[in-house]
Amino acid sequence: MATTESKQVHRRRVFYIPGYDPVHPRRYREIYRREGAAQAAISDYEITLSPKKTKGPYGWHVNSSMDGAKTTADFEVLVWSDIVRESMSNSIPATYAQLLRTAWIYIRSGTLFRLMKLRKGPVIAALYPVGMLLLQLLAAVLIGSAITYVIGRLGGILGSGISETLIRLAAAMFGLVAAVFVLRWFQARDNRLMAYYLMHDYSYSARLRGANPPELDRRLGEFGDRIADALQQDVDEVLVVGHSSGAHLAVTVLADLIRAGKVAGDGPALGFLSLGQVVPMVSFLPNADQLRGDLQYLSARDELAWVDVSAPGDGCAFALCDPVTVSGVAPSDKKWPLVFSAAFSQSLSPERWKELKRRFFRLHFQYLCAFDRPRDYDYFRITAGPKTLRARYDGRPPSRSRIDIPVSKYTSVPAP
Repeated sequence: MATTESKQVHRRRVFYIPGYDPVHPRRYREIYRREGAAQAAISDYEITLSPKKTKGPYGWHVNSSMDGAKTTADFEVLVWSDIVRESMSNSIPATYAQLLRTAWIYIRSGTLFRLMKLRKGPVIAALYPVGMLLLQLLAAVLIGSAITYVIGRLGGILGSGISETLIRLAAAMFGLVAAVFVLRWFQARDNRLMAYYLMHDYSYSARLRGANPPELDRRLGEFGDRIADALQQDVDEVLVVGHSSGAHLAVTVLADLIRAGKVAGDGPALGFLSLGQVVPMVSFLPNADQLRGDLQYLSARDELAWVDVSAPGDGCAFALCDPVTVSGVAPSDKKWPLVFSAAFSQSLSPERWKELKRRFFRLHFQYLCAFDRPRDYDYFRITAGPKTLRARYDGRPPSRSRIDIPVSKYTSVPAP
């Protein structure tokens, strides 16, 4: 592995696993195209995109010139947006049922209180859809009740000869229609409020108390086959990028690959870059035995290099929380991940930071974007530059402010 890891990268395969996102994967190509061009102009290197040259459902090709070397990279988005869309109910009552079920699971299991011992940001983000949906329901009830009262009073004054029961029924019907209208009005604006979207996200992880649904397990097997095929090709590095909830999916995919003996010591270097991870939202749940076992296994393997990047400025991630240790499954021979901060407040100029710091969802995607004062984290150098992930961060110390103490109540893993 040492020889493979130390040589310059001329050809790279990159597999990107997005988080819980129903949007078409072309979104990620456009982010890479736009932000890569911006970073290249800032950092004085060249990077260009062209149509994909490999098999697979969606991807693109990159040519770069950095640090005096030319490198090519073939990107593939490992798509599970169809599963996400199918899990997102369009029904308002179903969403409120998800709210009750998800809140009950996190509170009854004690998981919510354990998560509060980590970062406040992602816990607030998790509580946000609950609070927002309840506020929407309260608004609907208040407006519906007000209309019921007003129509009932008017009916009593103007409706001589009409039975009081009919007036009350008519008033109640108008009030109900108004309440439903208010709820639908809020739902139609969820692209800005994000309450329904986030509720579906947390509900999907919680509904089996941390275990993967069967359809997701099948898709992860397909992801593994794609990566295993790339590891047999004439490339210098295979890099897997897991963003947000895509990080814990990548953990399972890579652990399964290594267990199956599909990562050869004389093959391409294997790197795993987890960005803005939310692993504890799943690994702290009672039935997440498989994920905890995968975290434990992967953290001690020599077959890959695992770097975990987050930032305290990202309120949607468990910033600087070592996902293995906080889950309570760190083995005695733990090697990974290297946990460090992208330091948004330092790697973005004061003007840019002021512009972005209140845009919480946008900041959760900053790892994929350009920095106007880059430090040692540059997504485009990592994915398109001439160094392997291991070589790039060899000797780099972890952030001193990282959280690396066991916190999870549940630490069970599958039997060997």
